[in-house]
Amino acid sequence: MNPHATLIFSLSLLLGTTITISSNHWMMAWMGLEINTLAILPLISKSHHPRAIEAAIKYFLVQATASTLVLFSSTINAWFTGQWDITQLSHPTSSLLLTTAIAMKLGLVPFHFWFPEVLQGSSLTTALLLSTMMKFPPITILFLTSPSLNPTLLTTMAIASAALGGWMGLNQTQTRKILAFSSISHLGWMATIIVYDPKLTLLTFYLYTLMTATIFITLNTTKVLKLSTMMTSWTKAPVLNTTLMLALLSLAGLPPLTGFLPKWLIIQELTKQEMTATATTIAMLSLLGLFFYLRLAYYSTITLPPNSTNHMKQWHIDKPTPALTAILMSLSTLLLPLSPMILTAI
Repeated sequence: MNPHATLIFSLSLLLGTTITISSNHWMMAWMGLEINTLAILPLISKSHHPRAIEAAIKYFLVQATASTLVLFSSTINAWFTGQWDITQLSHPTSSLLLTTAIAMKLGLVPFHFWFPEVLQGSSLTTALLLSTMMKFPPITILFLTSPSLNPTLLTTMAIASAALGGWMGLNQTQTRKILAFSSISHLGWMATIIVYDPKLTLLTFYLYTLMTATIFITLNTTKVLKLSTMMTSWTKAPVLNTTLMLALLSLAGLPPLTGFLPKWLIIQELTKQEMTATATTIAMLSLLGLFFYLRLAYYSTITLPPNSTNHMKQWHIDKPTPALTAILMSLSTLLLPLSPMILTAI
């Protein structure tokens, strides 16, 4: 793609995100979401592969439907209350429609169907944007409207997302699809707690973004798209693959690593809200995710394929590992001891 075009689309993404997260008026928030959608479409379809074109069309249709629902929800609320302020979402029908629209934009169950397919049709860099930056504006809208949302509906969707994200990820061989189902599962954790502690949802999202960015950048450096390629990537960059294993275990939420912090805080908050059954269920469902993260970690560091592979083996990566990867990797694995400072900051 032309560098000037890439720059324009990247700046449009930043502009759309900034407009949405800083707006108080529904129309401004909607406009920011639309700019985001239109800016990411060329980045999804830039390879001109049929699968990429299909992914772009699916993404456009789902996002257009969700944006229509956001407009519909805000108009109903304005009709009954006379308010266009995002924080004044008091009409129950508007709240229900908004929850549906944001679930579609994020990829929460039962509106998750588009997300793995779109990620699979995109490059690793675009998949990183779709998994992290594109989720920030919808989560900000949920954050602003959290007092008006239906806790029962969100908890149901959250548990379904955690279950389906873990269950569907078990049988995948493509790394992008595995990370898509991982994203759905993590969104379940965020949706559970948004009504009770919105700041904790934002903290969870920031840490999830950090860990996911680390994994995507590492996979992009070693050019790994599926598990069979991952088996041979150990010889390209042994140190990078070892740290990738730690980042995957952190995303799984194992205790000494950064990823344990949000899960620990969410379970603690749910217990304080006397939702022990929800906390137990979602903690048990995270074991499904742990299984496929462990499988990825195992493939990335321990195994070599017993049979010949049908692609050219590359014994060394051509370019040095960027410094950004080292910084992200350190943050993805070593932030747990700093949790008192992080909790003071939020």
